[in-house]
Amino acid sequence: MPKFRLIRREENSTLVGLMTPILSIIMAFVLGWLVLDLAGFNPALVYRKMFSGSLGTYYAVSETIVKAIPLMLAGLAVSLAFKMKLWNIGAEGQIYMGAFAASGVAVAVGDGSPFLLIPLTMLAGFIAGAAWGFIPGMLRAYGQVNETIITLMLNYVAIYWVDYLVFGPWKDPKSMGFPLAPILPSGAQLPVLGDSRVHLGLIFALIIAVIIYILIQHTRWGYEVRVLGESQAAARYAGINVAKNIMLVMLISGGIAGIAGMIEVSGITHRLQQDLSPGYGYTAIIVAWLARLNPFAIILVAFLFGALIVGGYAIQIVGVSFAITQVFQGIVLFFLLAGELFIKYRIILIKEEAG
Repeated sequence: MPKFRLIRREENSTLVGLMTPILSIIMAFVLGWLVLDLAGFNPALVYRKMFSGSLGTYYAVSETIVKAIPLMLAGLAVSLAFKMKLWNIGAEGQIYMGAFAASGVAVAVGDGSPFLLIPLTMLAGFIAGAAWGFIPGMLRAYGQVNETIITLMLNYVAIYWVDYLVFGPWKDPKSMGFPLAPILPSGAQLPVLGDSRVHLGLIFALIIAVIIYILIQHTRWGYEVRVLGESQAAARYAGINVAKNIMLVMLISGGIAGIAGMIEVSGITHRLQQDLSPGYGYTAIIVAWLARLNPFAIILVAFLFGALIVGGYAIQIVGVSFAITQVFQGIVLFFLLAGELFIKYRIILIKEEAG
């Protein structure tokens, strides 16, 4: 009987690396087809509704971009940490903290010029998100505390902190009992493009993608990050300050996620509210890995996931629950993780010799 053995690849295959994300998406839709069929739905009709609802019209495409913007920023945020093998699972909480700080500053300052308020709220969002990323970074750098657990737990702290504010001291008396903070002054609200809801956050996301690419690929610090991602022992031998870079990367990663929160509250909701993020920080993890941590690929993959979210709303017309989009995201992640096996290992067929 033939046997199989996994042999670790000496060099990563570029072709396999490129094909794995594509095949992950294809396999997710194939399995999704089976799930829909077993649930009694017409898969062809559901997929057609998803496509037309997310990409079929100008309005649909604009709404897809709106959903993609926070995914772009959160994906860029976590990818920076992942480059150094730091598992920042806390983008969700960092988004909430960025939104909280940006809202607080905007309401405190009041009416003013957008040229003052937008940079000010963005700085506040970055600082708050950076602080939320710095905490696990410092604990990892000096206490060897697992950053995955700390960032995950801090998500709940941030989410419930925002809940406390919008149900309590920040609750708008004009909100008719709903958990909503006061509306941001007009100067703190991001301008939109044309007659759509697509806002200036898209430009910010593209600029940050370019900055991250330049930093990682064309600066000494980016080289240090890449070396640390390959081997901390080698980095120490080369004289690279490991602790400093851990804290710096987690700080910047959290700050970018904080900007995502600021942009969501300034560009879409225009006020702090409960359930500000429908899991953007968690979906961003899938986006970053599907894009192989490439900043420009993250922009594209975030757009595809934005289409999946908007399409998820559209399929409710034919009676399919929006939860099916979470199922698709989970399936994509499953195949993506399975695909990592083929990126790192080759499967060798071993033939047994005849006795």
